[in-house]
Amino acid sequence: MPTFDYEFTVPASAERVAGFHDDTRALQRLTPGYVQFHRSDPLVDGAIAEFTVWLGPIPIRWRALHRDVGPHGFTDLQDEGPMRSWVHTHRFVPVDESTTRVSEHIEYTYGTGWDGVQGRLFFGPLALRGRFAFRAWRTRRALRG
Repeated sequence: MPTFDYEFTVPASAERVAGFHDDTRALQRLTPGYVQFHRSDPLVDGAIAEFTVWLGPIPIRWRALHRDVGPHGFTDLQDEGPMRSWVHTHRFVPVDESTTRVSEHIEYTYGTGWDGVQGRLFFGPLALRGRFAFRAWRTRRALRG
Protein backbone atom coordinates (compact mmCIF):
# COMPACT_ATOMS: atom_id res chain seq x y z
CA MET A 1 0.00 0.00 0.00
CA PRO A 2 1.51 3.38 -0.97
CA THR A 3 2.03 5.97 1.76
CA PHE A 4 2.64 9.70 1.78
CA ASP A 5 4.16 11.64 4.68
CA TYR A 6 4.52 15.38 5.13
CA GLU A 7 5.59 17.39 8.19
CA PHE A 8 5.84 21.08 8.94
CA THR A 9 6.07 23.30 12.00
CA VAL A 10 3.66 26.04 12.98
CA PRO A 11 4.51 28.96 15.30
CA ALA A 12 1.59 28.20 17.62
CA SER A 13 0.80 25.92 20.54
CA ALA A 14 -0.67 22.48 19.88
CA GLU A 15 -3.91 23.71 21.49
CA ARG A 16 -4.16 26.58 18.97
CA VAL A 17 -3.41 24.23 16.06
CA ALA A 18 -6.10 21.78 17.24
CA GLY A 19 -8.53 24.67 17.75
CA PHE A 20 -7.87 25.93 14.24
CA HIS A 21 -8.71 22.50 12.80
CA ASP A 22 -11.84 22.24 14.99
CA ASP A 23 -13.31 25.27 13.19
CA THR A 24 -15.71 24.14 10.44
CA ARG A 25 -14.11 26.71 8.11
CA ALA A 26 -10.60 25.23 8.48
CA LEU A 27 -10.89 22.70 5.65
CA GLN A 28 -12.08 25.42 3.30
CA ARG A 29 -9.23 27.70 4.39
CA LEU A 30 -6.67 24.94 3.74
CA THR A 31 -7.99 23.95 0.33
CA PRO A 32 -7.32 25.64 -3.04
CA GLY A 33 -10.15 27.36 -4.90
CA TYR A 34 -10.70 24.50 -7.36
CA VAL A 35 -12.50 22.58 -4.59
CA GLN A 36 -16.23 23.13 -4.12
CA PHE A 37 -17.58 22.27 -0.65
CA HIS A 38 -21.04 20.77 -0.18
CA ARG A 39 -20.85 19.78 3.51
CA SER A 40 -18.38 20.29 6.33
CA ASP A 41 -19.55 19.05 9.73
CA PRO A 42 -17.96 20.19 12.99
CA LEU A 43 -14.87 18.05 13.64
CA VAL A 44 -16.02 15.18 15.87
CA ASP A 45 -15.99 11.40 15.45
CA GLY A 46 -18.39 10.58 12.62
CA ALA A 47 -18.21 14.04 11.02
CA ILE A 48 -18.61 14.16 7.26
CA ALA A 49 -17.00 16.42 4.67
CA GLU A 50 -18.30 16.33 1.10
CA PHE A 51 -16.73 18.24 -1.76
CA THR A 52 -15.96 18.22 -5.45
CA VAL A 53 -12.39 18.60 -6.70
CA TRP A 54 -12.37 20.04 -10.21
CA LEU A 55 -9.75 18.58 -12.54
CA GLY A 56 -10.33 21.19 -15.25
CA PRO A 57 -13.90 20.50 -16.41
CA ILE A 58 -13.95 17.07 -14.74
CA PRO A 59 -15.63 16.84 -11.31
CA ILE A 60 -14.18 14.41 -8.77
CA ARG A 61 -16.61 13.84 -5.90
CA TRP A 62 -15.17 13.05 -2.48
CA ARG A 63 -16.77 12.19 0.83
CA ALA A 64 -14.66 11.84 3.97
CA LEU A 65 -15.58 10.43 7.37
CA HIS A 66 -13.67 11.55 10.45
CA ARG A 67 -12.63 9.42 13.41
CA ASP A 68 -10.21 9.42 16.35
CA VAL A 69 -10.78 13.15 16.80
CA GLY A 70 -8.89 14.52 19.79
CA PRO A 71 -6.60 17.30 20.98
CA HIS A 72 -3.59 15.78 19.20
CA GLY A 73 -5.17 15.15 15.79
CA PHE A 74 -7.69 13.13 13.85
CA THR A 75 -8.09 10.75 10.91
CA ASP A 76 -10.21 11.08 7.81
CA LEU A 77 -11.17 8.19 5.54
CA GLN A 78 -12.47 8.46 2.01
CA ASP A 79 -16.00 7.04 2.06
CA GLU A 80 -16.76 7.92 -1.58
CA GLY A 81 -14.29 9.04 -4.23
CA PRO A 82 -11.78 7.93 -6.83
CA MET A 83 -9.41 6.07 -4.53
CA ARG A 84 -9.87 2.41 -3.63
CA SER A 85 -8.79 3.38 -0.10
CA TRP A 86 -7.58 6.55 1.63
CA VAL A 87 -6.75 6.91 5.33
CA HIS A 88 -5.28 10.29 6.27
CA THR A 89 -3.99 10.82 9.81
CA HIS A 90 -3.24 14.34 11.08
CA ARG A 91 -1.12 14.67 14.24
CA PHE A 92 -0.27 17.82 16.23
CA VAL A 93 2.91 17.31 18.24
CA PRO A 94 4.18 20.05 20.58
CA VAL A 95 7.80 21.02 19.90
CA ASP A 96 7.72 23.60 22.71
CA GLU A 97 5.09 25.94 24.22
CA SER A 98 4.81 28.04 21.07
CA THR A 99 5.68 25.62 18.25
CA THR A 100 3.83 22.58 16.93
CA ARG A 101 4.84 19.98 14.38
CA VAL A 102 1.97 18.95 12.13
CA SER A 103 2.47 15.43 10.78
CA GLU A 104 0.37 14.19 7.87
CA HIS A 105 0.37 10.47 7.02
CA ILE A 106 -1.73 8.98 4.23
CA GLU A 107 -2.13 5.31 3.32
CA TYR A 108 -3.89 4.87 0.01
CA THR A 109 -4.52 2.66 -2.98
CA TYR A 110 -5.67 3.76 -6.40
CA GLY A 111 -8.95 2.63 -7.92
CA THR A 112 -9.26 0.96 -11.29
CA GLY A 113 -10.42 2.31 -14.62
CA TRP A 114 -11.31 5.99 -14.81
CA ASP A 115 -11.16 6.35 -11.01
CA GLY A 116 -7.58 5.07 -11.09
CA VAL A 117 -6.63 7.59 -13.76
CA GLN A 118 -8.17 10.45 -11.73
CA GLY A 119 -6.50 9.24 -8.56
CA ARG A 120 -3.06 9.00 -10.12
CA LEU A 121 -3.34 12.42 -11.78
CA PHE A 122 -4.75 14.35 -8.87
CA PHE A 123 -3.61 12.38 -5.81
CA GLY A 124 -0.19 11.12 -6.88
CA PRO A 125 2.91 11.90 -4.78
CA LEU A 126 3.89 15.05 -6.69
CA ALA A 127 0.37 16.49 -6.55
CA LEU A 128 0.12 15.65 -2.85
CA ARG A 129 3.46 17.33 -2.10
CA GLY A 130 2.25 20.54 -3.76
CA ARG A 131 -1.13 20.38 -2.03
CA PHE A 132 0.41 19.88 1.40
CA ALA A 133 2.97 22.65 0.89
CA PHE A 134 -0.03 24.93 0.21
CA ARG A 135 -1.76 23.66 3.36
CA ALA A 136 1.37 24.27 5.44
CA TRP A 137 1.60 27.83 4.13
CA ARG A 138 -2.11 28.48 4.83
CA THR A 139 -1.89 26.97 8.33
CA ARG A 140 1.14 29.08 9.26
CA ARG A 141 -0.50 32.18 7.84
CA ALA A 142 -3.74 31.57 9.77
CA LEU A 143 -1.93 30.93 13.08
CA ARG A 144 0.78 33.58 12.79
CA GLY A 145 1.11 35.74 15.89
